[in-house]
Amino acid sequence: MRDKFLSFSEGGFTLPQEEVLELKSENKKLSIGIPKEVLLQEKRIGLVPDAVNLLTNNGHHVIVQSGVGEVINFSDQEYSECGALIVKTAEEVYKANLILKVSPPTSEEIQLMEKNQTLISALQLKIQKPDFFQQLMDKKITAIAYDYIQDEDGIFPVVRSMSEIAGNTSILIASECLSNLNNGKGLLMGGVAGVSTTDVVILGAGTVGEFAARSAIGLGASVKIFDKSLSKLRRLQDKLHARVDMSTINPKALEKSVRRADVVVGAIRSRDSRTPCLISEDMVKLMKPGSVIVDVSIDRGGCVETSEVTSHKNPTFIKHGVIHYCVPNIPSRVARTASFSLSNIFSSLLLDIGEFGGVNNIIFKKPNIGQGAYIINGKLVNKGIADWFNLPYEPLNLF
Repeated sequence: MRDKFLSFSEGGFTLPQEEVLELKSENKKLSIGIPKEVLLQEKRIGLVPDAVNLLTNNGHHVIVQSGVGEVINFSDQEYSECGALIVKTAEEVYKANLILKVSPPTSEEIQLMEKNQTLISALQLKIQKPDFFQQLMDKKITAIAYDYIQDEDGIFPVVRSMSEIAGNTSILIASECLSNLNNGKGLLMGGVAGVSTTDVVILGAGTVGEFAARSAIGLGASVKIFDKSLSKLRRLQDKLHARVDMSTINPKALEKSVRRADVVVGAIRSRDSRTPCLISEDMVKLMKPGSVIVDVSIDRGGCVETSEVTSHKNPTFIKHGVIHYCVPNIPSRVARTASFSLSNIFSSLLLDIGEFGGVNNIIFKKPNIGQGAYIINGKLVNKGIADWFNLPYEPLNLF
C-alpha cells in the first residue's frame, strides 16, 4: 500500500497544499566576550574598537578585558567610547554567551568557560590533544573554527587574509635579514642602478607565494617561483601582470636556483598533512654565505630540512652560513594590521549570527559557516577529528 502511495504521489496526483512561507529568524542580541590572548607570541585581537562600535550600534553587548589591545596601541578608553564594557579579569569576560579568541583556548581558559557557551577561535589541529576536545564537550560548548569557515565564493577568508600578510611580510623580513646589522650580506633588496638585483626564489604559487612575489617585484628584485602545479603557475603569471621566471619543481633546476639565490621563501602548503621537504640540508650547504631562508611553511613542519621553529623574540639562527627565519606566526609580527583584517571578517560574521537568530541557526542555514563547527552542544560533529583522536562522533545531519 505504501509503495502505491509513493508512486501515486510521484505521478503528480497529490492533494492541494497550502503554501508554506519560511519564517525569518528572530534577530538575536549577542553577548560577546573578548579576553586577552595568553599565548606568548599572539598579539592579534579579534575585534578592534571600530568593529566593537559597529556591533554595539546593532544592539549587541561586547565585554572586553582591560588591556586587550595595549600591545597594538588600542586603549581601554577607545573600546569604552565604542560601547564596550571594560572588565578587569578574564573570569568576567567568560560570562559572555559567545567568546571570540584569535588563538585556541588553553586548558585553564576552558575551565573558565560556562556550560552551553559558544567559542569562536582558531583550531590549530596539529597542536591539539584529545583532552582539548573532551573538555569542550564536557561543558556542552558549541565550537567554531574560524579558519575552516568559507565565504560565498568558496574562499577561506581568514586563511587567505593571513596568508596575504605573511607573504608580504616575508619579503620585508628577508630584507631586514640581508642587512649587515643582522649578519646578512649587506644587500639592499632590489638593488640600485648599476648594481645587480637581489635574487629571490619562492617555493609555492599559492596566496603566500603570490603576495611574496608582489612585494619582491615591487622592490625591484629578480624573482623565480617554483610549484608542482603548472596550472597554479599559469594562474599566478596572469595575476602578477609581469614576466616572472616560473618553473615546476624539478630537483636539478631547484638546486641551481637555490645555489644562486640571496633569499629563499618557503610558501608550500599542504592542506591535510605535513609540508613536503623540498630543500635538503645538502642544498642549504651550497647556498651563498649570508643568504636568507624565510620558511613560512614552518607551522606545518617546514619545507627546508634545516628549519627549526623560532620565536618572535629570537627569530633567526644561522646554519651552514645561511640565516634562517622560522617563526610560525608571522602575521602576529604586524599585529595591528592583522587585527584590522580579522576584525573585518569577525564583525561581519557576528552580525550574521545575530540576524539568523543565534549560532545554531546559522550553522544549519549557512553551510559555508556551518562547516567550521566541530562541536555542537557538546557533541563532536567533525568526523576527521573524531577519527584522528579516537573520540565519539555524531553526524551533523542528526541534529
